[in-house]
Amino acid sequence: MGNQQKIIRIIPQYQEVIEDVGGEVARRFDLGEEIEVSITFVDDRLIQALNKTYRGIDQATDVLSFAFDEEVAGAGVVPVPINGPEIHLLGEIVLSLERVKRQAEEYEHSFVRELAFLTVHGLLHLLGYDHQEEKDTQEMRKMEEDILCRKYKFFS
Repeated sequence: MGNQQKIIRIIPQYQEVIEDVGGEVARRFDLGEEIEVSITFVDDRLIQALNKTYRGIDQATDVLSFAFDEEVAGAGVVPVPINGPEIHLLGEIVLSLERVKRQAEEYEHSFVRELAFLTVHGLLHLLGYDHQEEKDTQEMRKMEEDILCRKYKFFS
C-alpha cells in the first residue's frame, strides 16, 4: 500500500479495512493467496491528473482501477513466478482520500465505511465488473452490498 498524499493522516485501521474487504473479495471469487493488488492513496490533484491521462476526463474522481490482466474475470487466474513464490499481480487501485472523506460526509457515514466501499468497488473493476449500462450498475451494486454486508454490520 502506497501513500502519495499528505492531507489525511493514515492510521492502521485503513490498512485493516482494505485487507478485510480484499480478503472477502478473494474468498468470494476463489482468487487464492497468490493474488496481489497494489493500492495507492492520493489527493484530488493527483487523481485528477491520472483521470485526465488515462480516461480523458479532467476532473477528480474517488477511485481508479488499472487492471494488469484484462482476461481475469474472477476465474482461471494463472500465477506467475516472480523471484520465489508464484504471484499474480491483478492490478492497481488508486484512491483519493480527499474524496473518501468528502463522500463519507456527504452520505453521512464513516470514513471507514466509504473506504471499504470504494476498495470493493475498485476490486470489482479489476475483476471485470463495470457500470457503463444500467443492468451492469445494478449487478455491480448488488455484488458490492453482498460483499460488504458479510463483512460489516454498518452495511446491512
